[in-house]
Amino acid sequence: MEGYRQVFDPVAGSLGWSALFAALPLVTLFVLLGALRWKAWKASLASLAVALGVAIFAYAMPVGQAMLAASEGAAFGLFPIIWIVLNALWIYKLTEVTGWDAVLRRAFGSLSDDQRVQAVIIAFCFGALLEALAGFGTPVAVSSVMLMAVGLRPMKAAAVSLVANTAPVAFGAIAVPITTLGKITGLDAGTLGAMVGRQTPVLALFVPLLLVFMVDGRRGVRQVWPVALVGGAAFSLAQFISANFLSYEITDIVAAFVGALAIVGMLRVWRPREVLAAQEAMPVVAGASVTDERFEAVQRRRATGEGSALMAFAPYLIVVVLFAATTVGPIKTWLAAHSGWAFAWPGLDVVNAEGKAVSATTFNFNLFSAGGTTLLVAGVLTALLYRVGMSRTLRAYGQTVHQFRWTIVTVMAVLALAYVMNLSGQTVTLGLFLAQTGSVFALLSPIVGWLGVAVTGSDTSSNSLFGMLQYAAAEQTGIPAYLLGAANTTGGVLGKMISPQNLAIAAAVVGLEGREGELFRKVVGWGIGLLVAVCVLVYLQSTPVLGWMVVG
Repeated sequence: MEGYRQVFDPVAGSLGWSALFAALPLVTLFVLLGALRWKAWKASLASLAVALGVAIFAYAMPVGQAMLAASEGAAFGLFPIIWIVLNALWIYKLTEVTGWDAVLRRAFGSLSDDQRVQAVIIAFCFGALLEALAGFGTPVAVSSVMLMAVGLRPMKAAAVSLVANTAPVAFGAIAVPITTLGKITGLDAGTLGAMVGRQTPVLALFVPLLLVFMVDGRRGVRQVWPVALVGGAAFSLAQFISANFLSYEITDIVAAFVGALAIVGMLRVWRPREVLAAQEAMPVVAGASVTDERFEAVQRRRATGEGSALMAFAPYLIVVVLFAATTVGPIKTWLAAHSGWAFAWPGLDVVNAEGKAVSATTFNFNLFSAGGTTLLVAGVLTALLYRVGMSRTLRAYGQTVHQFRWTIVTVMAVLALAYVMNLSGQTVTLGLFLAQTGSVFALLSPIVGWLGVAVTGSDTSSNSLFGMLQYAAAEQTGIPAYLLGAANTTGGVLGKMISPQNLAIAAAVVGLEGREGELFRKVVGWGIGLLVAVCVLVYLQSTPVLGWMVVG
C-alpha cells in the first residue's frame, strides 16, 4: 500500500490557504453542534467525513492511509478512553443498585446541605482527585452523576462538572500531559511542571466562584463567596507549592485534599446565611433494576440515606488506593515491564516532512497498566464489598454499555477525526499558521493547546501533537521554551469542556444524549472567557511585566 509523507502547505504552496482548508473539519463540528444542534454522534461522523475529504483531496493523502488513520483513532477512542469511562460509570452504577449512592448524598449533605457548596466540593475538589488518578473523562462522568444525586438538575450538573474539570487537567493522570511534553520536546518535565504551576493556579482561584455562579447566579456568589474563595485559594496555593517545590506528579492529589480540607474547616467557623437546599434528589440515569427493590436494606438506604459513610465512600477510596499503588514503587515498575503490547498499526505508513516515521502510527495496547483496567479491578472489589451477585454485576455492566452506546460512537468518531487531521498534517498546518505571528505568538500560544484538546479531548494528546511546534516557535521568536510549552498545556485544559467526546460523556451520564449542542452552548462562553484570560497571562509572562514568573 502506498505510504504518505506529511506536507503542511499543500494548497497552492500557501500556509494560509492550507490552514483555511484544515479548519473546515473543526468549523463543521462546532457549527453542527452549536448552531444547528445536531446530536454529537451525527456531528462527529459528518466532521470525520469532512476531515477525510480534506486529507484526500487537499493534502493528497492516499485513501487507504486516510482510512487506516481513522481506524487507529477509533481504536484509541475505544481503548483506553471508553475503557476508562465505562468502568468508572459501572462503579457508580453498583452504588446505585445497592442504594449506597443515597448514603453518599447524605454524607456530602452532612458537610453542607447547600448545593452551591456541594458543587465546589464534588465537582472541583473530588473531581480534581479523580482527574489526578484517572483522567480521560472520568471526573466529568462521576461528578455529574454525584451532583444529580445531591439534587442538581441534569443539564446544570453536567455543565458544572465540565467547567470544574479545567485547572486540574494539566496535572491529570499523575501529570501525564506534562511528562509527555517533556519527552516530546526534550525539556525537563519537572521544570515544565513548575511553569504550569505558575499558570493553572490562577484559573483554580476563580473556578469555584464560577461554579457557584452557575448553580445560583449572583445571589449565590454574594452569599457563598467566602467558601468558594477559601477553597480556590487553598487549592491554588497547594498546586503552586507542589508543582514547584514537591513533585509535579502529585500536584492534583495534594491540591484536591488541601482544597477540600480548607472548605471543611471554613464551614466549621462560617456558613451561608441562606441555604440552597435540594427540593428533591434527581433520579440518576444509572438506575437500579426492579429486582433490587425486594431488598429491604436497599430500600431503606434509598429512602433515608441511612448507612455507613465509609461504606458509601468505599468505592472511591478503593480507586484512590489502587491508583496510588499502581503509580509508584515496585508495582509501577512491574506494570511498566508487563503493560501489554505496542505495535505498528497494520498498513499505516506515514512519515513527517523530514522523512521520519511519526510516533502516532504505533498503537499501545497497555491492557494491564491501563487506568480502565485498574477501575475494572476496583469495580470487582466494590461488587464483592457490597455483596452484589455475579448476575447483577454483569447486568449492571450491560446496562452501562447500553446507556453509553451513542457516546461510544461519538468518542470513536472524534478520535478518528483527530487522527486523520494529525496524520495528514492538517492540525500542524493550523499551528504553523498561528506561529507566524512572531512575538505576538505568546498571546496565541494557549489557543494552539486549546485547539488540540478541543479536537482530541486530551491534554496529553495535544502536547504530543503541538509540543514540538511550541518548541520550534520558541526558537524562532526568542520566547522562553518553557513558557510556550506550559502555555500549550494550560490553554489545553480549557478546550476539554467543549471537546465533543467530553460533551458526549457528560450528556450520556445525566440522560441527555442528543442534547450535546445545548450543553456546548452552556459552557462555551465560560471556556472562551477563561481562555482569553490565560492568553493575556501568558503574553504578560513573555514581557517584563510578569517575566519574573517564568522558570527555566
